[in-house]
Amino acid sequence: MPINAYLNFEGNTREVVQFYAQAFGLEEPQMITFGSMPAHPDYPLPPGAENWIMHARLDIEGSPLMFSDVFPGMPYNPGNNISLSYGTDDEEKLKTVFHKLKEGGNVVMELQATDWSKSYGQIADKFGILWQFNLVPVEA
Repeated sequence: MPINAYLNFEGNTREVVQFYAQAFGLEEPQMITFGSMPAHPDYPLPPGAENWIMHARLDIEGSPLMFSDVFPGMPYNPGNNISLSYGTDDEEKLKTVFHKLKEGGNVVMELQATDWSKSYGQIADKFGILWQFNLVPVEA
């Protein structure tokens, strides 16, 4: 069974999902909001949080990535404790995604040759998520 990364944000998940969908050339996915779900009497939704995202998912080259805003009032810790690894055998695609995700973020390591890859780099994107980029050789 695959391990799926699930990223939580605090009120800006829609922006995050749209940014990643654009960076990877995907159509905008369906997003389920907290306001579209039946109300729960023990967990009233505060005004203004109706459009916060309860669940969204992107499929990036066969790997699912899921997203959600934390429920209003719940603790939120920015995503600096997670890194996501993007590997492809398409060098142009690797460069394109790297350069799109670095917009507004910080380059930790420019794309460069390493002992394990012809092209490897790291970016902390504008949402605080650390991305690793790895050119994967084509299997024979």
